[in-house]
Formats: sequence, structure tokens, C-alpha cells
Amino acid sequence: MKLAILVTNTDVSKFSESRPKDGEKFTLLIQSVRPSWHCSIFSVKDNIFPKELDKFDGFIITGSPASVHDNSPWISNLMKEIREIHKINKPMFGSCFGHQAIALALGGSVGQNPSGWSHGLIENKMTESLPWTKVPLTYNLYGSHLEQVTKLPTTAKPVASSEGCEVAGYIIERNVFTTQHHPEMSHEFITDLVEESAQCVGDVATSKARKSLEKYADGKMFSELVALFFEWSLKQN
Repeated sequence: MKLAILVTNTDVSKFSESRPKDGEKFTLLIQSVRPSWHCSIFSVKDNIFPKELDKFDGFIITGSPASVHDNSPWISNLMKEIREIHKINKPMFGSCFGHQAIALALGGSVGQNPSGWSHGLIENKMTESLPWTKVPLTYNLYGSHLEQVTKLPTTAKPVASSEGCEVAGYIIERNVFTTQHHPEMSHEFITDLVEESAQCVGDVATSKARKSLEKYADGKMFSELVALFFEWSLKQN
């Protein structure tokens, strides 16, 4: 399996630069359950995109502190790329910004969470069964977001929700699977991020996030879920 990881993370702070980059984190996520899979990393936030989409079996679109509504050329180029990937029926997995970007590119809408920041360890509730495997009714993922999908593309089906976020995950036909959250984050990373972003996020959300991190995410389970999605999607096509 050959996957292209489209990195959208625009953070160049000292905090970010001293830690593993998103391409590395998503490669680790996939190879923790499928060691033989090959991942190629493309910094789309620097307008570096795959030249030949057909060379890849599937695509992962990462998270980012950027907004999908930002007026940046790379974002409009990413929207075109998403539509092209979808047109040729290649599977896509989107996380946080990726989850939002796919929805927006294919006809949905993204807006602010009326409840404010969703931050820390977040409980996800399955709202629909997945066609490729069984999933626990609830599972935990790390997350940090202020924007979220407010309207899905017409062909999309929501499959998960979380507190204040009705669409925490969705699927589109056989080729798209997403989560609003961050399966690639380690417990150490999210713990550090909560402290780093405390001033930006505010006391209430930070205190809630600290309390939530007394528990750990179901990262291994979700990694397997993503790998099974790619395997199932390719068999359907």
C-alpha cells in the first residue's frame, strides 16, 4: 500500500519545531498497524503536491492551526486536489483540518463551534455503523479545534459525534473517512499542547482539558480502523 500524506500544518513556532512533524506522526500511526505500508510526505501548506495521483493507493490529509476559510493559495489548491482525488475514486482519510477541508471542497460548510474550544481527550460516540468493521460505541481521541463541519456534502453520512460537535466523523460512499480529532497525537504531545495553548484557549477549556488527560486515547484501535478503511475501500473499487 502506498499512501500520500498531505501535510497542512502551518505551525512554525518553537513548540512545533522541537517536536515530530505531522508527516512523521501519521506515518507512525499507519506503520504501527501496517509496517510494510509506504508513506510519502507532501508539504501542501508550501504548495508541494503529488504530481501523479495514480501512483498512490490512498491519501491522508492532516490537521492544521490554519482555517479552511483562510485566503491562501495552497488552500484553494488543496480544495482542487481533493475534488480530483474524489473524482478518480481514490480513498481519502481526513483529520481535523483535513476532515473540514474535504467537507468544504465537496459541497459542505465549516463554521465555529458555538460551545467554544474542544480540547484535550474527547469522547466520540458512534452514530452509524461502519461498513468495513465493528467499532466500540464510544472511543476517545485527542483533539483541539474551534471550527467544525456544520453542513455535510449531500453524499456524506455522519458516523460519529462528540460534545458540541454533531459531525465528529463522516464517510462518503466508499472513498472518504474522517475524524474531527487527532489520532496521530501522543499523550505527551497533547499534554504539552494544552499547556502551550492555555493563554489562547482560556482557563475554562484548559482546566477541562487537563482533567480529561487523566485518561488516554484509543489510538491503537483507531489506527487499525484507518488501515482497514483503506483496505476495504480499495477492494470496493
